[in-house]
Amino acid sequence: MDQILKEVQSAERIIVKVGTSTLTYDTGKLNLQRIECLVRVLSDLKNQGKQIVLVTSGAIGVGVGKLGLREKPKSIPGKQAAAAIGQCELMHLYDKLFSEYGHTIAQLLLTKDVVENEHRKNNAINTFNTLLELDVIPIVNENDTIAIEEIEFADNFGDNDTLSAVVSELIGADLLIILSDIDGLYDADPRVNANAKIIHVVTEIDQSIKNLAGGVGSNRGTGGMATKISAAEIACSAGVNMIIANGEDPRILYKVFEGKQVGTLFLKKGQKITRELKHII
Repeated sequence: MDQILKEVQSAERIIVKVGTSTLTYDTGKLNLQRIECLVRVLSDLKNQGKQIVLVTSGAIGVGVGKLGLREKPKSIPGKQAAAAIGQCELMHLYDKLFSEYGHTIAQLLLTKDVVENEHRKNNAINTFNTLLELDVIPIVNENDTIAIEEIEFADNFGDNDTLSAVVSELIGADLLIILSDIDGLYDADPRVNANAKIIHVVTEIDQSIKNLAGGVGSNRGTGGMATKISAAEIACSAGVNMIIANGEDPRILYKVFEGKQVGTLFLKKGQKITRELKHII
């Protein structure tokens, strides 16, 4: 296990995905304290020489909050309008905060057809690689204002979980970290079973693991454990280790790169399993 944690610790090209529930309060308004902490930690990790890509949800949620609505619009045009308003607010804040730590950001809004079309896919890869070579932090979100199907159907990119995994494959990431409102994958639903235990390491995503995923997450986001398991399948098959961890305190990222066991680690395909690791699992 120590060897695997050291490999995670030494990861250089890292994708961090944050969901709406991590970025906002129950009111839908931005959780400024948490976002400031996230930006500070990511900036610090970048200062250590790591390449950082941030996949962020929250555009629709932030737009809903700014409009003073009590809940998400039910119509597709309403959701698109909220996304357009919220994306502007979200990127303005990220740009302001990252600039305070001396880092430049870039916005990339992707749709599903980008990864399905070989020409667009190559363009996206080239853009990512060039931005990283320029020492820029790419900030990625789904293009909800244009791609109706992405916000209409949960089985597309979902709550950006699948998108983050697709991006990890595109750029050849070493590690994908999904920050959520749960500590990791449990052997039962911890919200209803007090005896539920966290699964620290998943070596293979079989049907028993998929069965542990429940429905959607909070009412501010659209993702749940099911989309995270799906993301893990994509990332691990592409040779990328993935971690699900609680994003309540973004400083948890430091623990990951201190070689400590955090959340649930999904091992990339082909990862050598030691006798010690089998015993832990």
